[in-house]
Formats: sequence, structure tokens, C-alpha cells
Amino acid sequence: MTQVLPPAAPPPAPPFPPFGPPTATHPSRRLRRGPFAALVLTGALVVGGAAGGGTAAIHDAVTDDGPSGSGSTSTLPVVDTGDAPAADGSVESVADTVLPSVVALQVSSGGAAGSGSGVVLDTDGLILTNDHVVTLGGEIDAGQAEITAKFTDGTRARATVVGTDPLTDTALVRVEDVDGLTPVTIGKSANLDVGEQVVAIGSPFGLDATVTSGIVSALDRPVKVASDAEGNLTAYPAIQTDAAINPGNSGGPLVDMSGHLVGINASIRSTTSAGSAESGSIGLGFAIPVDDVLPIIEQLKAGDAPTHARLGIQIEPVVASSGETSTGGARIAELERGSAAAEAGLEQDDVITGVDDHLIDDADGLVAIVRSYRPGDAVTVTYLRDGKEQSADLTLGSDA
Repeated sequence: MTQVLPPAAPPPAPPFPPFGPPTATHPSRRLRRGPFAALVLTGALVVGGAAGGGTAAIHDAVTDDGPSGSGSTSTLPVVDTGDAPAADGSVESVADTVLPSVVALQVSSGGAAGSGSGVVLDTDGLILTNDHVVTLGGEIDAGQAEITAKFTDGTRARATVVGTDPLTDTALVRVEDVDGLTPVTIGKSANLDVGEQVVAIGSPFGLDATVTSGIVSALDRPVKVASDAEGNLTAYPAIQTDAAINPGNSGGPLVDMSGHLVGINASIRSTTSAGSAESGSIGLGFAIPVDDVLPIIEQLKAGDAPTHARLGIQIEPVVASSGETSTGGARIAELERGSAAAEAGLEQDDVITGVDDHLIDDADGLVAIVRSYRPGDAVTVTYLRDGKEQSADLTLGSDA
């Protein structure tokens, strides 16, 4: 279940090749479709037939006695270099380390079904995945989900939902009576750098234990994937990667070259229509930084309701004098009395342009950046008032 993001709000997304603009970024969840399974099967049969014919042709050419009838034969030379051990820091080494910690998740409820990925957190069977995996993209309540976890050794087990947090697209499930689990080693996403190599593992299109690699393309990329009836956004400052991520990768791990968990693969940008379940990777994948969700994981494990940092304001896009949406900040439309922003002296119509060293380009970007903090964190907010830049130090509130 890889989430395909909704169309980006103005300003437009970065330019794409001339064949057309990008559409949505989608959750990497995979809806089960009979015709696709048939298509895969047909393709396998065609490839298998072609490969078999090619092998027979080679065999005939090698063993044919020819016109002379001499009966001489020859064999093709084979060089056996042996199966060398994986080099430390290689993709092969990372895959060998992390694959035992990755699971494929099959989710169903009534007539709805889908699949995604997850990663083992402890030996007691706790598995981290996305909220949109266990809710089939919001189609069902998490409590209604019937979940089967499949491990890379072929073991299958029923799983139950421990807790979910739609605002960070995080969910925990637990399997029972499974021995010998291999927990992933959790790293720090704050240590990532642009250009650093990373590996993604999951079940794209239901193809379990698929390994892809790439680099960190960008950090703190504001990504909005959904909003609820109250207008609360599912948004986060994502790790952008060109490692191939496709529908079904959602909930699977993004790891560094030490095999340490640094992100949870969650969404992709695609050039196909937002409603297409077949949208694939074009090298624009997004993962939720693990640093941002660790506090949420601890709250869900404890059975507590997850909490989130907040400024206590309603925001809107900045509109230029021409009437067009402008880049460069988020306008305060309303402040809650006694909120963190109000107590710090911010006012209606102030335009927030930065939080600490994070530049704010638009309203969604502000939500995503604030979502990376915790209640009680002290931050410096930069804003424009009547065209003049000012700043204020404040302590973030909580939505609890």
C-alpha cells in the first residue's frame, strides 16, 4: 500500500519532462485486483516459453553433428568465481541483514482487500507499518481489519492492530505465537545527508521481499497525503528518495547502508492519474523519518492516544495582490486564545516564513514541519508583519 499523494496545491510542483505534468503522490498500498494477477501469470508464461525455446535452440546448435557426421561435440566455457561473501556496506549486505525483519501484510475487511509492508520492532511480535495500510487508505476502521503477516521464511501469522495515528500515518500491529523474530535496528534519520545511499524493502505489487536501492534525494520535503473531516492534515517532512517505491511498499523500511531503520516508506509521486492503483515509481518516493514517529510508537505501545505539537492557529495560503496563490509562507487566518502563537505575540494576517532553520513555503509545509516537533519543544518562529520580518520564541502546545 504505497500512498499516491493528492495533487500538489499551488505553487506547481517542480517541472517535469514535457510529456505532461505530475499527478498525485499516492499511498503505496496495493489494492488486490484479479485482472492484474492474470496479467502477471500470462506474462510469466510468455517469458517462460521464450526462455525455453531459446535454450533448446542453443542446445541444438551445440550438439548438431553437422553435414560431416563427425559426431564431435563441444561445451560452452563456464567460469565459476564462487559465491563471495557480501562486502560490508553493500546493498547485498544490507539486504541480508534487514530482510528477516520485513513482513508482507495482507489486509481485508468485508469485500475490501489490499496489501502493504511492515517491519519487526521487537521479539514479542510488534510490527510498524502505515495507518493507511491497516485502514485500506481510510476505507475501513482499523479495528475491522483482518491482517495476515507473511515473513521472508514463509511463516504466516494473524496480526491485530495495537494502535494507529492517522495524522502521522503510523500504525502498530502485533503477531502472536511466532518464535525467532528478528527486530530491525533503529537508526537516526537526523544523521542522513542528501546524496547518501539508502535501501528500501517491501512488497510492491504483492512481490514480497523486494529490495531496491537509491540515494536520499532531499530532506524535510513537506508531503501532504490526506485530511480528515475536521481539516486535520496527514503531513510530514519526508525523506525523498529515488529508490524505487511502488504500491505495496508502504509501511516497509527505508534503511541506511548499515542496515539501520531511518524511515518508513509511505508515498510516491506519479505521472499517472491519481485514481489509478497501477501508478508506479518515477524515482520520487517519500518516507516518514523514523525520528519523528518514535514518540508516537511509544505512545501507541502504551495504549495512549498519540499527541502532536501545535501552534494553535488556523492558516491559509498567501495570496498575492493579483489574486494568485503565492509562495513564501503561511498566513495566520485565526489564532486560538491562549495558544502558543497568541502568547508569543503573533497576530492575524502575520505570514509565517520559518520555524527554526526550516523555511516555510506554504501552509501545508508549516503543518508538516510543526508535525516533526513534540509538545513542549521550544522553537523560533520567523514571520512577516506589514512586510517587515520579525521573530518570536515560543513553546509548542499539544493537541491532547
